[in-house]
Amino acid sequence: MKRLIFATSYFICLNIFGQKNYLDYHKSIIRAEELIAEQAFDEAIRYFQTTFEAYDFAFIRDCRLAAEVAAYAQDHDATFQFLQKGIQIGWTLKSIKKSKRLKALRENSRWPQLEEDYDSLRQLFTQRINQPLRDQTKELSKKDQGMALKALFRIGDKSQTKYAEQKFAPHSEKQLAEMKQIIIENGYPGEKLVGYSWWASVIISHHNSISRAYNRADTLYQDLRPYLITAIEKGELHPYQFAIMEDWRIAATEDYQTRYGFLGDLVSEQALDKVNAHRAAIGLRSVPLRNKLLDVEKETSLNLYLTKDWQKGKILVSRSD
Repeated sequence: MKRLIFATSYFICLNIFGQKNYLDYHKSIIRAEELIAEQAFDEAIRYFQTTFEAYDFAFIRDCRLAAEVAAYAQDHDATFQFLQKGIQIGWTLKSIKKSKRLKALRENSRWPQLEEDYDSLRQLFTQRINQPLRDQTKELSKKDQGMALKALFRIGDKSQTKYAEQKFAPHSEKQLAEMKQIIIENGYPGEKLVGYSWWASVIISHHNSISRAYNRADTLYQDLRPYLITAIEKGELHPYQFAIMEDWRIAATEDYQTRYGFLGDLVSEQALDKVNAHRAAIGLRSVPLRNKLLDVEKETSLNLYLTKDWQKGKILVSRSD
């Protein structure tokens, strides 16, 4: 209860002074995840509620997690509250219906009302996003994917590297220049502004993985990087996607463990400490917390929407003798 009172007073102060740095948002989501790891589900639900109330925008991944936990705890009031919040920020009814945990809610007496309200809730999402910016970013992504696919037709590492440096790199430089201008004029075109989070991040990740020689000499990403940090603070870019961009660049240019631990297992306790420090600085959960949440998933059959696309299973740490 003391933790809940602290959380409530913290967000009251946040609203009074208008400090909307999304690093604080992510820290609060991490605290909710820590409570989930302790299987203190009711407290975690309250933490999600106070977080979502304090910010105009929340990430869909967090609404999904909150709804999953609330449904597991059979807190139907909170579950439908999180569903409504999610729809307002772009979570589709089609996606909701795919969730195994949420499927049982269709027998709840409140489900027909949710379906009836769906169009009006969805309209809040469509009114919020910048449609011209969405179209522009989607078109940039389409061009990028087309150029990237051509690399698959090159046989052998040398041929692919030659294509990347001679053909893809000039294209990518134009893409990053346009991306920088978009960010300066509008903000980062991610989930908050355009309703989809991966188009811009994949473009930048592709640029960061052209080749070792190219990326070691590249200055375009380093020039763009401060704008990306600002975008995290403004809630326009999720720190997970920033971490992927960074790790791709490090993987392409160096021979050691990536900064955030998404591309390859950690190899030592010293590396673990560094990775956790880097994660904390941008609002990402620690490796030990991620591993605990995997245990909770296994024990409870909850879907905690962990980032399994890059790391399947626990991130292992080898301890030195």
